Amino acid sequence: MKVAVISAHTCPLAALGGKETGGMNVYVRETCRELARRGVRVDVFTRSQDPHLPRVRTLAPGARVIHVPAGPQRPYNKYRLVEHLPAFVERVQQLGEGKYDLIHSHYWLSGMAALELRRRWNVPVVHMFHTLGFLKNRAARKREELEGSVRIRWEWEIATRADALIASQPLERAQLIWHYDAPPQRIHVIPCGVDTSLFRPRNRREALQALGLDPRPWLLFVGRLEPIKGLDTLLRAMGVLTQRFNGAQPGPALLIIGGDRDASDPSKSEGRLREQTKRLGLQDRVFFMGSRPQEELPLFYAASEACILPSRYESFGMVALEAMACGTPVIASHVGGLGFTVMDGVTGFLVPEGDAEGLAGRIHRLLESPSLRDEFARRAKERAKDFTWDRVVSSILELYERLLFRPTEADLREGSLRSEEMGYGTKGIR
Repeated sequence: MKVAVISAHTCPLAALGGKETGGMNVYVRETCRELARRGVRVDVFTRSQDPHLPRVRTLAPGARVIHVPAGPQRPYNKYRLVEHLPAFVERVQQLGEGKYDLIHSHYWLSGMAALELRRRWNVPVVHMFHTLGFLKNRAARKREELEGSVRIRWEWEIATRADALIASQPLERAQLIWHYDAPPQRIHVIPCGVDTSLFRPRNRREALQALGLDPRPWLLFVGRLEPIKGLDTLLRAMGVLTQRFNGAQPGPALLIIGGDRDASDPSKSEGRLREQTKRLGLQDRVFFMGSRPQEELPLFYAASEACILPSRYESFGMVALEAMACGTPVIASHVGGLGFTVMDGVTGFLVPEGDAEGLAGRIHRLLESPSLRDEFARRAKERAKDFTWDRVVSSILELYERLLFRPTEADLREGSLRSEEMGYGTKGIR
């Protein structure tokens, strides 16, 4: 089997934590590696952002990343990439060697390209949105945070025309049906995964020493420094915690991983967060660490009492899985996929989105009860074992094989229901 994977706006080899790099990059990279390990030949097509990089790079034996010139070969506003998608499609057709059996696209820009390539190649398209513009708009608080009508229109087009859709959790499946008229029988619930050989429990004292951190209670945030990640709420919660731990030395502190270490322009999202940190007097309790290689993240998880994810919207929340696999409790907003991944009162806490007081209260409770923290850590580690990339890719391969055998609508409906029976359905993975 030979699969063309489309990740138009971001490369799976890019460093994590930047403006357009996060969980989707990890998902594409890890699923493609595992597919190649299973004997599937994989070509990942992504827009070239650096003319000096090799045009073709090896992702794993049997899997390649192909950088496609389309528009300026530099980081570029993804909303303007629509102008360059025709050129991207033309170049993919030229650069793609041999016949592909199937196209698997990620994010709406890639879905647009995939539908055109399907017309030319006459092969099925599997699509995964990763985030939905309609839901991001519901979470937006400022006009500049809104997604444009072009994205919403194309998401509807992809949702109704793709041969199969992958939803990372049951609520996303329902949202695709409710908001995008996606045919239910074409939606398959397959969650994201985690590399449990990399993300595993480690000794906290050794992790602190390796990172050069003192033994105070450390909290951790990992992700892009965008408004939708809710870091403004977490900073306000840190202000509340500072008052509650008044006199405690050293008190709890927060490590923020993501973004650019040197960014300080208050007109940008990270600059605004740094300004908020100063206004709240938290310079000695909040530390911007910049982006970090994924191989370093397990040390940060191990060194932390809890991983905090205060997102306004999160389609799945792969960071939560990484933290849990390391035995680190997660305290997160009760939004989207976080309500599926994090088990409230079992592997961590879920709090109402935007509630800084409530978030501070849950963090305080965890820090004040080492036994509760240890119990959450044990259960988090056990839950994460069910979300391996091996299991995820087994489900993806089963979907590929059904599509390539040209199943009927009834067959696809049965397959979608079967994915729920495997543990990916409304009750989640236990």
